[in-house]
Amino acid sequence: MTRAPATAATVRPMLPADAPDVLALLHWMDAAPEREVFAPDARDVPELCQECEGSRCFITEGADGVSAYAALSPFRDGLVLEGPLGEDPAALRALITRALASADGLPVYAFCARDNLSVRQALEAAGLTPMHSTAFYTAPLEALRGGPAPAGDCAVDTRLTLTEYRALYRAAEDTWADRLDWTPEQFSAHFAQPDVKLLVLRRGGQPVAFAELERRSEDARADMPYLAVHPAERRRGHSRALLALAAQEAARWPEVRSLRTRAHDHLHAARSLYAHAGMTHCRSVVTYLRETEEEA
Repeated sequence: MTRAPATAATVRPMLPADAPDVLALLHWMDAAPEREVFAPDARDVPELCQECEGSRCFITEGADGVSAYAALSPFRDGLVLEGPLGEDPAALRALITRALASADGLPVYAFCARDNLSVRQALEAAGLTPMHSTAFYTAPLEALRGGPAPAGDCAVDTRLTLTEYRALYRAAEDTWADRLDWTPEQFSAHFAQPDVKLLVLRRGGQPVAFAELERRSEDARADMPYLAVHPAERRRGHSRALLALAAQEAARWPEVRSLRTRAHDHLHAARSLYAHAGMTHCRSVVTYLRETEEEA
């Protein structure tokens, strides 16, 4: 596949032949935490081409090849912006504008590192509004495993029915609403994965709190993406107990050495819990949204 020579930067749809250059941009992002944006998971050319098949992908091409990348992919009730990736502020703005023009009036989400100021400025100039930030915390497993045991009237379980999961999920955290739409098949498939574990505290047979674990073997890490405690059961030590149980359970994966978790900026109790448990703040990500044309 050949391209016509370009003498000035041009924004155009991505072609399969562009994949090696886009892959180089992904590796460039990986080299510095402050460059982080929502981006494809693939890190080789065949996987990248396959992953891009369901997205509307755009690149900026100049005399030296591809210099920036952005795409739109299905997400929640609308679309998510992948990227933009690149160093030139003008190219970032042009890519965002081109991507948004193909959004068909749907809401568009974007995620980027708090310190990625050039991308944040480009997103805000394009009309995306910051909604909240998410802080990530990490600690070695050994530092967390000695936490308090569950209250004496609580039993530890590893399963929830879908009805129980939805009820506790809905009561504990309304910003996780996308999981409320899971079908029974999706729910069962998720927790059947060998890299996913569920820890549940029950009191009187009723679930009062749960935590989820996901193994990230490539980083010798386990993530705890969700920790939920029913509002009526808070300030009873359930969160601290689940954090210790999560570290103990993660240690069953021989290659895992650390635990990472997260909390949105309005979850002050969770942030305080992680800080007092000795976890270190390692990164923050800002969530952006451009609402539908009807809502905006």
